[in-house]
Amino acid sequence: MKHILSKVDHTLLAQGAVWEEIKVLCDDAVKYGTASVCVAPSFVKRCAEYLDGKDVLVCTVIGFPNGYSTKETKVFETKNAIENGADEIDMVINIGDVKMGDYDKVLDEIKEIKSACGDKILKVIIETCLLTDEEKVQMCKVVSQSGADFIKTSTGFSTGGATFDDIKLFAENVDKHVKIKAAGGISSIEDAEKFISLGADRLGTSRIVKILKNQDNGGY
Repeated sequence: MKHILSKVDHTLLAQGAVWEEIKVLCDDAVKYGTASVCVAPSFVKRCAEYLDGKDVLVCTVIGFPNGYSTKETKVFETKNAIENGADEIDMVINIGDVKMGDYDKVLDEIKEIKSACGDKILKVIIETCLLTDEEKVQMCKVVSQSGADFIKTSTGFSTGGATFDDIKLFAENVDKHVKIKAAGGISSIEDAEKFISLGADRLGTSRIVKILKNQDNGGY
């Protein structure tokens, strides 16, 4: 269980989330030893201050959840989040560019955001539920070339979340230096174990901790 929790990005990205809920998220992350908390950019500074000295990273999202902000907007968001104390950045690609086959544009955007990250971790959300398998394979190649640290399945805000098949596809098609994050719909400890066994190094979820707290296991 400790091994699983060490791979969890304990997540609360609901639009109506308030600080008291985010504070509980942070407290639970410390108590259960998760890798990070993943919160909206507006909560990054407060989380970073609250978690100062604790062994929990602050992760936030960029271009979230639709991905169609301009590259310049995403770069600004990234720099601002890091200035506010973010340790990790989860960005959403422009799905339309993928659908048009403009992979060079997608690659350029990821590279610029990675440059803005400096030594901070960058995870690239490709929203697998909206892509064909061929597009997923192409994005594995793009992320591998981009310098990003992770490829990530989903925002949790679209038509579907992580699947075992997508993690297998990622593991077969990304370069060895690229890690994998499964997110969205991870609803049980058994699911978490299987995602890890298939190659996921991070899990974006709130449900694992909620299960351990014997709470309702709804959520991201």
